[in-house]
Amino acid sequence: MNHYLDFAKELNLILSEEDIKLDEPMKKHTSFRVGGPADIFVTPKNVDELVKVIRSCKERKVPYFIIGFGSNLLVKDGGIRGVVIKLSKFSNIDIKDNVIKVQCGASLAKTAREALKYSLSGLEFACGIPGTVGGAVAMNAGAYGGEMKDVLCNVTILDHDGNIKILSHDELELGYRTSAVLKNQYLALECEMNLKNGEYDEIKKTIDDLMGRRAEKQPLEYPSAGSTFKRPVGYFAGKLIEDSNLKGKTIGGAAVSEKHSGFIINKSQATAKDILDLISHVQKIVKDEFDVTLETEVRIIGEEI
Repeated sequence: MNHYLDFAKELNLILSEEDIKLDEPMKKHTSFRVGGPADIFVTPKNVDELVKVIRSCKERKVPYFIIGFGSNLLVKDGGIRGVVIKLSKFSNIDIKDNVIKVQCGASLAKTAREALKYSLSGLEFACGIPGTVGGAVAMNAGAYGGEMKDVLCNVTILDHDGNIKILSHDELELGYRTSAVLKNQYLALECEMNLKNGEYDEIKKTIDDLMGRRAEKQPLEYPSAGSTFKRPVGYFAGKLIEDSNLKGKTIGGAAVSEKHSGFIINKSQATAKDILDLISHVQKIVKDEFDVTLETEVRIIGEEI
């Protein structure tokens, strides 16, 4: 039963009807392709609408959760109570000289391709990362030796009091899969990245090489949330899992990838419970075998059925 129907009517005073959905299945909005319904699902078109929606949620004490592409997200089968705010319409990319100004709902991979068009180098590592710029900023996303901290100049954020601030590179506290945005649970709205002028053909060659390596080593043919576990200090999660003889292990429709043991995949109509049970099983076995605790890199939210 949806307890927020009256609140949905209030949101209609802020958003157009097409930007509000009730009981929206979250499996449509996560790369794992699992997850129960969100009571209210909204897609504000601009910062003003976003701020008003958040303010209304706080005033009415309605819980809310903000997502990008859901590429690092596991929503439980019972879904999400309250409001899910998706930033997919915050996607402008503006390039001037060697600075890219991009809204944080934009695709990181698309941003890397736009940089290529202008022969700008520095974002090659991001060409295959499936999330949004905002998610990449919050987690200091990285791959193949590159990280967001290498290119970020500043990030415009929305704080808990509804204030819009600009955080400099130093203020972002960028570390391994973390940042001040993540630690303080700020909302990234926009960022500026400083890239270097390069040769189009060389940049494209690097991108093609990285995309080829990604396709060869990662199970891109199955729904997943990328690397399921953080890299433990001194180890590689995938190697620990493989050495624990867990490659190919299945629970329900979820499986440890045969191609890359660091990925848990939705192999055959998995439920969120299948994936969660497999995550727990992998963590237990690796702990028993190597006395190493695997922490999830994927964010887990929502309620059980």
